[in-house]
Amino acid sequence: MSDALTERARHIGLLLMDCDGVLTEGFIHLLPDGTELKSFNSQDGHGLKLARRAGIRTGVITGRRSPALEQRARETGIEFLCQATSDKAQALTELLTAQGISPQAVAFIGDDLPDVPVMQQVGLAIAVANAVPEVKQAAHYITTRTGGRGAVREAIELILKAQGKWNAEFLFLA
Repeated sequence: MSDALTERARHIGLLLMDCDGVLTEGFIHLLPDGTELKSFNSQDGHGLKLARRAGIRTGVITGRRSPALEQRARETGIEFLCQATSDKAQALTELLTAQGISPQAVAFIGDDLPDVPVMQQVGLAIAVANAVPEVKQAAHYITTRTGGRGAVREAIELILKAQGKWNAEFLFLA
């Protein structure tokens, strides 16, 4: 990890992310009755719990509304859910203003074009490995794992390591 990346990650207190393509592989399965199915990665889920334990708040800014995401947020302690958002940058601004958080204390994980305006505003912009080229270009870090396959966990590990919190004493607490 470069010194510049470590410095950016050291200041993160809020981790935000997109849902489809980041927390999931990006597939949206719709049953004939309109029920939506999503698959979430268990390592990402444990990573979100570790982030919370370390004092890092988490949230999702997404263009779709999803009961499955709402359930996953409850399970993993995701604090902020901004759903059905057509302007993610505006949602970010409103969230930061309401919470009194500096953009430099925010990391955002994205995969597709609607994420770029948010990534351009935060202290640590992260692209998943299978993100579109424009997202990768806007990123300070590109994960080795793809969306829905551990990329969120990888980003959390990066942040916690930079903050000196990724150690046996922290990781294996009962």
